[in-house]
Amino acid sequence: MRYLWWLVRCQPWRVLRGSLIGTAWMIGLSARPYLIYRAVDDGLRAGDTQALALWVATIVVAGVGLSYLGIMRHRTMTFLREDAKARSAEVLLRHLSRIGAVLPRRVGAGEVSTIGGSDIDWTAQVLTLTGPGVGAIIAYGVIAVVLWSISPLLALCVLVGMPVVALIVGPLLRRLEQVESVYRRQQGALTARSGDIVAGLRVLAGVGGRDLFARRYAARSQELRAEGYRVGAVNSWIDAATVAIPGLFLAAVVWLTARMAVTGDVTIGELVAVYGYVATLIVPVWFLLEGSYQLIRGRVAARRITDLLNVTPDDVGGPGRRWPGAVPEARRPAGLAAPDGPADLHDPATGLTVRAGQLTAVAADDPTAAVALADRLGRYVASDVTWGGVPLREVALDEVRARILVADHDSYLFAGTLRDILRAGADGDDERIGAALRTASAQDVVDALPAGLDTPIDARARTLSGGQRQRLRLARALSGEPEVLILVDPTSAVDAHTEARIAEGLRAARVGRTTVVIATSPLLLGRADVVALLSTGRITATGSHADLLDDDPAYRHLVARGSEEAYR
Repeated sequence: MRYLWWLVRCQPWRVLRGSLIGTAWMIGLSARPYLIYRAVDDGLRAGDTQALALWVATIVVAGVGLSYLGIMRHRTMTFLREDAKARSAEVLLRHLSRIGAVLPRRVGAGEVSTIGGSDIDWTAQVLTLTGPGVGAIIAYGVIAVVLWSISPLLALCVLVGMPVVALIVGPLLRRLEQVESVYRRQQGALTARSGDIVAGLRVLAGVGGRDLFARRYAARSQELRAEGYRVGAVNSWIDAATVAIPGLFLAAVVWLTARMAVTGDVTIGELVAVYGYVATLIVPVWFLLEGSYQLIRGRVAARRITDLLNVTPDDVGGPGRRWPGAVPEARRPAGLAAPDGPADLHDPATGLTVRAGQLTAVAADDPTAAVALADRLGRYVASDVTWGGVPLREVALDEVRARILVADHDSYLFAGTLRDILRAGADGDDERIGAALRTASAQDVVDALPAGLDTPIDARARTLSGGQRQRLRLARALSGEPEVLILVDPTSAVDAHTEARIAEGLRAARVGRTTVVIATSPLLLGRADVVALLSTGRITATGSHADLLDDDPAYRHLVARGSEEAYR
């Protein structure tokens, strides 16, 4: 609710204008029955043609005014909702870009997709309550006061009617909130599963798992459909109540008024006016019921948005950006200066030391430990890693990101032209991109595209093969020319001949700069200045690739890939 209130507070004048116009429109609807009542009693019944013409003209003018107010009400509320959508999208996109690498570990892609696709819209719909919703409440009170001047009994019926409606619809709204929450959660999970299946369709087809995952997806779809039926059942009852209850209310009040007209307690004109008032009352009652329905769905959607906004990065310590719940900036260390030039990286957790200006390869027996090492060296998690003797966590985070780059083998490829994808910074030119492509052995990928670097590529580059995508990721990392480059399995999806060319090109392109390659490929390990074996979470051996093959059985077993005898 605080998030919804924030959306309201972001545009107070537009909300005020919508409330005023919505109220004027609602009250204007109740003014017409009064004008008709005066036309009947003062004109028709009295036989006064001049008075009748005057009141008819007033009714026409009132109709034109109401039309204008209705247009302005809808226009204002449309601007209000669209502004709220844009603000929610802006907040979410900014937050997602800040939390970065932690997002896939905390929230599924399907969840993010459904939040961005529909939850933003539902939260914006709630803002309708600030315009016609406020106007409906005021108009309801105005009609009750007007009816009191005609008959206190009729006014009492109107005043009691709304609480009765709330008692009837209230349980349905609470039930809707429960089933809607379950449905939205299952929908996000199913969307994530479909995205995973599409992304890995080629692999699934290759290993014969396509039918298995298709059956699982179909089963989950059936569960979601059943939950959707439950949501639809509640919605149908609410929709029926929204139409039926005001209609029954209208019938009851008109019947009572007709009885009073027969006994002479009200005039014929007042009978017409009461019918008009109660018929008009259907509009604010409908708006209130519809607003309650929107509020329930909006609360569910806003809860999902705030859950995503509450996701924060892992605390990496130091004087980096502040996050809710993190150590206040005033209580953090002032921050230490980063090394002026190339410097060694040291990870006490594993005992690894990465020498400045060298190509260091790390062969890990556990992929999880390898990824954790890369995260520590790139300061994506809190650690005791030092950089030139300076604790990495105490260096300004922006400087760490500018000088140390961690490139995963499956990092995201954004949509755009190939040139935009490969341009690692604003100053990236075609010459630098070309050199990176040659190093990554990816020039053939560009040559095969119809417009070369200007060819549009869709998100994740799904039209390219896995090996092509991996080479483009490597080229993108190389084009940034970072001071320290950490590559995680950069050639796992390419053939041996391509891998050999990449290994040779990588060594030549990164001469004099610090490079860490985390892999178990003999072709990559053989080109490294120094190789470190990461076993059971610690560096157990270091040396050249050839020396470790000769002297360390664990290393030989890890990298020989079943051909240990060839190295004996």
